[in-house]
Amino acid sequence: MQFALIGTTACGKSDLALDAAKDMGAVILSLDSLSVYREIDIVSAKPSKEQMSNIKHYGIDVIAPNESFNVTIFFDLYQKAAADAKKKDVPLIIVGGTSFYLKALLSGLSDRPLVNDENQKKVTRVLRDISSAYENITHLDPAYAKNVEKNDMYRMEKWYEIYYETGEIPSLFLKRTKKEPIIQELPIFEIETDKDILRQRITVRTRKMIEMGLVDEVARLEKKYTREPNCMKSIGIKEVIEYFDGLCSLSQMEEKIIQNTVKLAKRQRTFNKTQFMQPVIKKPLNEMREEILSFAGKYR
Repeated sequence: MQFALIGTTACGKSDLALDAAKDMGAVILSLDSLSVYREIDIVSAKPSKEQMSNIKHYGIDVIAPNESFNVTIFFDLYQKAAADAKKKDVPLIIVGGTSFYLKALLSGLSDRPLVNDENQKKVTRVLRDISSAYENITHLDPAYAKNVEKNDMYRMEKWYEIYYETGEIPSLFLKRTKKEPIIQELPIFEIETDKDILRQRITVRTRKMIEMGLVDEVARLEKKYTREPNCMKSIGIKEVIEYFDGLCSLSQMEEKIIQNTVKLAKRQRTFNKTQFMQPVIKKPLNEMREEILSFAGKYR
């Protein structure tokens, strides 16, 4: 038996998953894009070593900050976690805020071509005029454009990478190369949190991270790995770097982290609402534990 527990950042899903795992003897697979990195501990709000010693975790402390993480690595982690849970005859709880990986498990992914330097430069040039770049996509590939906003730099960049590298209309390329889903069906539980309450939780967590030594952690990471790795551009790290550069005070840094985390939560909420077609069980945090235990009890 396996299920997913999702929700916005700071909604309480990780602590709930730990509590549920204790009751069920479950294995946990993390869906967090920062927890995969070793040495990024405070800003990722990953479980403590003590917590992880009592409950088997996958997807945490997997790679170094200067190494690349991708969905293929995540798929491998899922296979290992699922095999371990099956061997132990215990549930697998998939939990985290990076729901893109969960979507990939359920929907399958299309191939993405490796983009050579020349084509990457062409992509960079065309995206300098984002309005014109968007109009070109709507003209050449209206099927793809249906899912792209006018300022969606990420999806436009992916479109041009595929188009320049393959010469094929990306919507057709993605359809032709799509893989079968790894998971066919999966119960999904989503924690619903009032926006004002969530902002309070984000504020408390941000202040706690600063008290725990967030600034020192980022300083160590910068010294050891420089600012180049993608993870160094994450919320909670990039604002501290701005503080190092004298672009903001300590209090302004704190407020920036809070504001950017609130924006992240909004994006996560939208993604979860639009990307999961199967029924999602939605409850507030104080009701979700009983809901999950009731669900798990049916499979015992």
